[in-house]
Amino acid sequence: MRLFVGLDVSLAKIAICVISEHGKIIDEAEAASEPEVLVRRLGDLDGSIAAIGLEAGPLSQWLHRGLTEAGLDAVLMETRQVKGALKAMPIKTDRRDAEGIARLLHLGWFRPVHCKSASAQETRAVLGARKALQQNMIALEMSLRGLLRNFGLKVGAISRGRFETRIRELVDGNPMLETATRPMLRARAALRLELAALERQVRQFAQYDPVCRRLMTMPGIGAVVALTFRAAVDDPARFRSSKRIGPWAGLTPSRIQSGVRDVSGGITKAGDVNLRRALCLAATVMMNRGRSTWLRTWGAQLAQRRGRKIAMVALARRIAVILHRIWVDGTVFEAEAAPQMA
Repeated sequence: MRLFVGLDVSLAKIAICVISEHGKIIDEAEAASEPEVLVRRLGDLDGSIAAIGLEAGPLSQWLHRGLTEAGLDAVLMETRQVKGALKAMPIKTDRRDAEGIARLLHLGWFRPVHCKSASAQETRAVLGARKALQQNMIALEMSLRGLLRNFGLKVGAISRGRFETRIRELVDGNPMLETATRPMLRARAALRLELAALERQVRQFAQYDPVCRRLMTMPGIGAVVALTFRAAVDDPARFRSSKRIGPWAGLTPSRIQSGVRDVSGGITKAGDVNLRRALCLAATVMMNRGRSTWLRTWGAQLAQRRGRKIAMVALARRIAVILHRIWVDGTVFEAEAAPQMA
């Protein structure tokens, strides 16, 4: 008997639902969120496991890797689609979610998600740490500005290097404000120091990676964007065509069609939000500060016809397509002539 297993993953435990090929519930249980425990629990089932489905999430790729190494056929399911299907249930529990995932797996009505390699996840961890440090430093700066604004002390537009000096000048002579700002400035200085060290390491990682070096031959593509793209795509061979990168990154228009109604909306925003932001940032840099290339000219012409916002998104999508082509072909960016896309 072929079995389909649905897993609803949480931090402490996993809800398990097993259904037969005829859609009958065979077993429902709970297990600890550990691959070894899960493998032992599934090994006790009476039947042949056809597939194991789990929703993509923070723990899912780790569990997927453990199940795959144990010889089990595990599949990651696209989060938005699973969430939309499970929303139809009037009562939401972990047990019901596991059953819903198992039935989606049985019907085949799901979109599989690529399980990233360990190296790609490690790169994403480094980029995530960099972003966390950067956001916390900016949050401290904004808090300091807001704190002093209550007393009519305006920091104004100032470089990061002179920010601390400016704050000390404003609070000089006021013991209470000095007491309030001094620990925040020390925390900001420590964050700035750690962020600078991490930035240097990120640039080194990109320089040592041959793929990232080729990607950075395109104007507007720095170390962070190159590493973000490399970690997000992970395996370029999983895309049959470079043109599939745009929809996968959520940079294509959404569409709602029903009867005589056919509406094209904003971009779908599917996929990796960090990749999408990195590509849009690269497009903005290319349009505003990049050197003259055929790609920048194409973006400028599109901006004249459709507006800068639409042109920026279209340019970000085309950048993603070209980066994938560079990766697959082992070439570098040619500033003079547009390549042929496969």
